[in-house]
Amino acid sequence: MKVLVVGSGGREHALVKKLSESNYVSEIHAIPGNDSMKQYANTYPEISDVDIEKIKGKCESLKITWAIIGPEAPLNIGLTDSLEEIGVKVFGPRKLEAQLESSKEFAKKIMQQYDIPTADYRVFYSKVEARKYIEEKGAPIVLKKDGLAAGKGVAVAMTIEDALKALDDMLDESTEEGLVIEEFLEGEEFSLMVLVNGSYILPFDIIAQDHKRAYDHDQGPNTGGMGAYAPVTHLGDKVIEEAIEKIVQPMADAMVEEGLNYFGVMYLGAIITKDGIKVIEFNARFGDPEAQILLSLLESDLIEVLEAVNDKKDYQLQFSADSMLGIILASKGYPETATKGLGVKIPTILNDQVFNSGLKQVDGENFETVGGRTLLVTARGENLEAAKLAAYNNLKQVEFHDGDLFYRTDIGAKGL
Repeated sequence: MKVLVVGSGGREHALVKKLSESNYVSEIHAIPGNDSMKQYANTYPEISDVDIEKIKGKCESLKITWAIIGPEAPLNIGLTDSLEEIGVKVFGPRKLEAQLESSKEFAKKIMQQYDIPTADYRVFYSKVEARKYIEEKGAPIVLKKDGLAAGKGVAVAMTIEDALKALDDMLDESTEEGLVIEEFLEGEEFSLMVLVNGSYILPFDIIAQDHKRAYDHDQGPNTGGMGAYAPVTHLGDKVIEEAIEKIVQPMADAMVEEGLNYFGVMYLGAIITKDGIKVIEFNARFGDPEAQILLSLLESDLIEVLEAVNDKKDYQLQFSADSMLGIILASKGYPETATKGLGVKIPTILNDQVFNSGLKQVDGENFETVGGRTLLVTARGENLEAAKLAAYNNLKQVEFHDGDLFYRTDIGAKGL
């Protein structure tokens, strides 16, 4: 069959690589794709991932069977709805269901209505009212933009001053988009990916741990993710069981009760508090960079998995027993800015162990930055310690000018 992946980042690079291993796939296409995907897929850099009409046209001319949508923006504008209209099977929720990620208020209301554990919150459209609430509640406190923000629309403010500064940055009273302000939850975070079709769920058997802050020891601003590893063995299997029983299955059931039919990945960002596991956020697609790690460890045929979810069949996912760790190289100024045109050299020997998040190939091993997060450098090992050592050794082989790119040196530290 012919399969389309929509998106251009490291997550989509991992998807096309995984699909290339499938026994069912004859052709892989990626819109727009990136230069590192060309060894697996036909890419279409001239088509934007939010150009619905051109993507529909390409699907029709190529006779695409399955489309897998990577990023949140195409989901938010209804790409799934449009492709389903022309008979394409789409893995990724429709516009209504994608509100689980695109609207924090939508997600919070469902969690509140169906007693799904999450932080207490209020939604504000007035800066004056929001300021008053922050001053009453004190810090630490969390502020979240209600719309999509590519993983960066969250401020975890440890002081009142930081909270008020974030308020000025995040709440624009000239728009209709609100601001969710919620209580600060303390504990250890983890990510769980679950494949959902209505009330049917197929959870990944392993969890990953993302590193959201820009700098070591969880310092600096929130980013789209600076690295990840899996499995997170020190948290234990009971964490997965509790998350499924108290959060994921109830959320899938709640969506059905609300007349919605969710089909795609339900990504749970959760935290283990003294009162049990609570939801930090839901995303409507694979997390990045967790997807690069989890899809690499997945040994099941991805198309076989998608067909099982589509048909709501019992299925046992198979994962490698290895540990895997990945480190993001980000361009200077990230997450506030993305410095473009910086030179990066990636030895060919690393091809199978790197995922292109924001690089354009100049020639051979030479690339230039086109985004904030540029590259995920990974490695596998028989345990986390071995995977971490190998990943940082791989990173040392990537060449760039000092100061052009930066990375965290403590990815995986909580697991060791």
